[in-house]
Amino acid sequence: MASKRTYVSPLREQAAAQTRALILRQATELFAERGYGRVTIADIASAAGVAAKTVFASVGSKGDILDRIVDQGVADSGYEQAMRQILALRTPEAVLKALVHGTRMGNEGQFTVHEAIRKALPVHESGETLWERATAAYRDALNAAAHHLHTLAPAPSRTVEETAGLLWFWFGPTGWRTLVVENGWSWDQAESVLYRTAIATLR
Repeated sequence: MASKRTYVSPLREQAAAQTRALILRQATELFAERGYGRVTIADIASAAGVAAKTVFASVGSKGDILDRIVDQGVADSGYEQAMRQILALRTPEAVLKALVHGTRMGNEGQFTVHEAIRKALPVHESGETLWERATAAYRDALNAAAHHLHTLAPAPSRTVEETAGLLWFWFGPTGWRTLVVENGWSWDQAESVLYRTAIATLR
């Protein structure tokens, strides 16, 4: 006797995906605004206009939600395509200009996600691991850029490791946040200054 196949409704799946996206979006905004420790599942459900049990059924616990936010942030960063373009550039100036602009656009576009993750670190049971997972691809991309810079002429006047460290210092999420949030600079001003700093220092 043939087994009964479960019918999957495309409309139901689409509605479920939209609900998950809404819950994650509202959770991200709440975590970024209030801090992970001060937000409850009930808060997220209320902001999304759904029942608390829907949040659990759709995306899981608060920790599961944060994990999804991290994974979605990495997926949405577009770093792979950006790095393919950067590694095809043949002058240090072009590489640095593309790096500063690309990381600016990523940090500006993902600002709420980064804030949600950052504010979760002090209270999350494995905050250090969470941050490493959120930034591993980012750091790898800047390491690849550093190695590429050392294949071009003129090469930076320091080691590859030092170059990679400086790129992370300037273009990593903490560097952008320091200039834009803590110093109150515009994104345009931060981009301009970081580019000039990188050009002057890596010569």
